[in-house]
Parts: sequence; C-alpha cells; structure tokens
Amino acid sequence: MVWANKSHIIIASNLVTELNIYLRDNNCIVLTSDIKVRLETANYYYYPDIAVTCDEKDLSSNEDFIIYPALIIEILSPTTANFDRGGKFADYQTATSLQEYVLVSQSQINIECFRKNQQGIWLSQTYTKGEEVNFASVNFSCQIESIYQKVPELQ
Repeated sequence: MVWANKSHIIIASNLVTELNIYLRDNNCIVLTSDIKVRLETANYYYYPDIAVTCDEKDLSSNEDFIIYPALIIEILSPTTANFDRGGKFADYQTATSLQEYVLVSQSQINIECFRKNQQGIWLSQTYTKGEEVNFASVNFSCQIESIYQKVPELQ
C-alpha cells in the first residue's frame, strides 16, 4: 500500500463522512482502506480506499475482509491510476455484487463512475465542477464540491 497524501486523505474522509451520514439508518456499512475486499474468482484481496457493502453475509461476519461490495471507490494517485483503471478494475468486475466502481481524481475536480447496467455492461459517467454526483448502488447524491471540500490546491 502506498502512503496517501493530504489531498487523498481529505477526499476519502469527506466521502466516508457523507456516505456514513446518508447510510446511518440503512443496512449498509461504509468501510475505509483498512478492510480487504476478497475477490474469490480472481483469487485476490485488495484494500480499496472506500467500500460499501449491504449484504447480510458481510454485515454479520467477523472476518477482516468483505466479499460482497456494492460500491468501491478508489482515489487516484499518479502511481496507481493506471492500475486502478486497468487490472484492478478487471479484478473487481469478478465480484458479482459490485454495482459501481468510482475513480476520484485528487488533482482536479473530476469523478468517474462506472455502473453495471441490467445487461451486465459497465457504463461510465463523469462528474465535474458544479455537478451533483450520484452513486446509484446506494441511492446517494451530493454536490461534487462536498467531496472536494478543504482540499487546498482545489479551492
């Protein structure tokens, strides 16, 4: 795991806070980069920046990993961006529970959301400054500026 810089940490904290507040009365849990996602088919474990699971098997388990994420969010860094977009995304797609994979830029106000449609095809939607971000997997929306709040170089 590569150590995160301050912008990365602020963005992750903002997202975790927004999601936790929104999902507090829901049967979903928001997990930070300390939890592993086990990808059984790919035979890998990854530590995403943020994962949300709503699956009872994950909620009732005491394991140090989850298997059924609905939403995974990665905050891009120059050293991980290509892998996050390529090999890691391909591995994450083996998780049948995964509905959305989100890539958050830390160098500009830009979020790319990949959603699996009814036919199992991944479609991309990009959000930029002034737009409302939507994570359909957990029915969550917020202004993109809330996610980037207090990131020094983007204010």
